[in-house]
Amino acid sequence: MGIQDRAEEWRVTATVTPFTGNKTSVRTDDVVMPDGTVVGRDYQVHPGSVAILAIDEEDHVLVLRQYRHPVRQKLWEIPAGLLDVPGENPLAAAQRELYEEAHVKAEDWRVLTDVYTSPGGSDEAVRIFLARDLSEAVGERFAVSEEEADMEQARVPLADLVRGVLAGELHNSCLVMGVLALTAARAGDGEGSLRPAESPWPARPFEA
Repeated sequence: MGIQDRAEEWRVTATVTPFTGNKTSVRTDDVVMPDGTVVGRDYQVHPGSVAILAIDEEDHVLVLRQYRHPVRQKLWEIPAGLLDVPGENPLAAAQRELYEEAHVKAEDWRVLTDVYTSPGGSDEAVRIFLARDLSEAVGERFAVSEEEADMEQARVPLADLVRGVLAGELHNSCLVMGVLALTAARAGDGEGSLRPAESPWPARPFEA
């Protein structure tokens, strides 16, 4: 492919971490620019995430509605969660999140797309999976708390989600990217052309 991102790292002369939270932190790097000047760059340090576009045999997508305090909205989203352990296998994390948030399992997994959510201000990388052949998970439901205790669940036709995205009615980044990526894949070489679930992920290396 002629157009693709490439790894590159400009020299950093100093680094401080003025804030460390439960899951993320804020870092300030002094970065040497091409003209030799040094500029401070603040950004969120993030462990990475996985998200799952789970779609059933009726072409309905499993979605969740959850309160998101920073934007003061309840957003419709696809299941997602953090990579809690450095080097964690993203497929295993995605399977865990689908079970915990929706009590659903899937037999068929593919990589839908890999993205940086906001590369100007965060190093968060997200792998969005396509999950098919869904069924209810076996065992007890995961105990939820905090915002998740108020979470709603639905299955919505993929076409309705696409319309909602384009109408400006749905805003969660993983949902937007997931439904549009699947639509693009179907319009192109088909779902069979998507990468295997264990495909390498340079942004968050892992052991298969």
